[in-house]
Amino acid sequence: MSTTIQELKERIEATGASRIDLRVTDLLGRWHHFALPADQLTEVAASRGVGFDGSSLRGFQNIDASDMLLVPDLDSAVIDPTEAVTTMAIVCDVVDPVSGARYSRDPRYVIAKAEAYLAASGVADTAYFGPELEFFVFDDARFQQSGNTAFYYVDSVEGDWNSGRDEAPNLGFKIPAKEGYAPTTPFDALGPLRWEMADAIRRAGVEVEVHHHEVAAGQCEIATRFSTPQRKADETQWYKHIVRTIARANHRVATFMPKPIFGDNGSGMHTHQSLWRDGVPLFYDSNGYAGLSLTARHYIGGLLTHAPALMAFCAPSTNSYKRLVPGFEAPVNLAYSARNRSASVRIPTYSEAPAQKRIEFRPPDGTANPYLAFAAMLMAGLDGVQRQIDPGDPLERNIYELRADEAARVPRVPATLEAALDALEADQAFLLAGDVFTPDLIERWIEIKRAEVSALQQRPTPYEYEQYFNG
Repeated sequence: MSTTIQELKERIEATGASRIDLRVTDLLGRWHHFALPADQLTEVAASRGVGFDGSSLRGFQNIDASDMLLVPDLDSAVIDPTEAVTTMAIVCDVVDPVSGARYSRDPRYVIAKAEAYLAASGVADTAYFGPELEFFVFDDARFQQSGNTAFYYVDSVEGDWNSGRDEAPNLGFKIPAKEGYAPTTPFDALGPLRWEMADAIRRAGVEVEVHHHEVAAGQCEIATRFSTPQRKADETQWYKHIVRTIARANHRVATFMPKPIFGDNGSGMHTHQSLWRDGVPLFYDSNGYAGLSLTARHYIGGLLTHAPALMAFCAPSTNSYKRLVPGFEAPVNLAYSARNRSASVRIPTYSEAPAQKRIEFRPPDGTANPYLAFAAMLMAGLDGVQRQIDPGDPLERNIYELRADEAARVPRVPATLEAALDALEADQAFLLAGDVFTPDLIERWIEIKRAEVSALQQRPTPYEYEQYFNG
């Protein structure tokens, strides 16, 4: 499908949209927008683009070469369900105004190149990605960092820490630690809010499959249907935008931070993946382990082999590694298994249908830029298929119950963001294939992320005061 400007104008008129919102994702994954009256979306603006300051978006241009263009992808136009005035939002690509070429650090360009590289490889013509985004909803969130102060405070009316609070009256329906998976009301206090979010996500054109409460107090998941990588990355940005905006409209705050609460489950972005060619699913073989084909096993081999480097894009925050610790169903072990949530790669067994056969890569989380994370995972899996990487035998046992000597033989994801960045520096050829990721993007990513690591290392934490102040 290729929407023309005339067709879009007809949609604008039919929907009564008076405003246009141009959306663009910076290198680190945050959505930005530029708003204009609907009549300003001219044919020239749609084809040539709208100028913006590329030096003001994280990870983009230096100030001496800051002029860039946003070129609207007219096929992506959607009425924003969170706006009071009818507003048509359009996702944009970033273009250099001098050369007219697409910008190498535009995350959306990276995923487009990854899909093109897959099609050119002859392995498959289509990939499908289905991220499971978990998030927390808090009733209060306060935090501060200054020279003499560092603290955070989050609260949920569902939290068992509020069982003794004077709520005039406190009715006692709190969620005990690690017992919040899919309870009914009155324990699940967030059902109506999730419905409001889910309905808005559907109005944005994203198919919602199911929603439920997750394990921790305030933790939620809204599952959406899989799609092709670029489309799913666009939908992921919509998902985050809608969840945050509707939470705020209800005087609450939503966060995709992986580990905001100590001692309870964190939030991940388990990502389901499959390859297809000519409408045929390539991951299915009725005679294979858990119904997996050899292609699927090699794809898993690529993910597990490159997992340490992948973590730099899939779990790209220092907080990510407070989630990726043993326990809490955290997928720290680089193994694969059917049904086993203690493995980094799980093969879902809900259905025996060939079209449902897929693998689930569990370490990613919601701090990832979805365009870069999906592209990196696709390139790792494809490298595994092309090089026929054997993932070894599946691990069917609960990894957390292995003897110490057995567990020591199971490799793990990096324990810190710094270690993941080291791995990316040492293992990036699979990302550079086909010019999908470029050296300047990877170098800039590592530079920014190492600065985050350094900034954290320089700051004392409240726990360090507890441990050492009187030591």
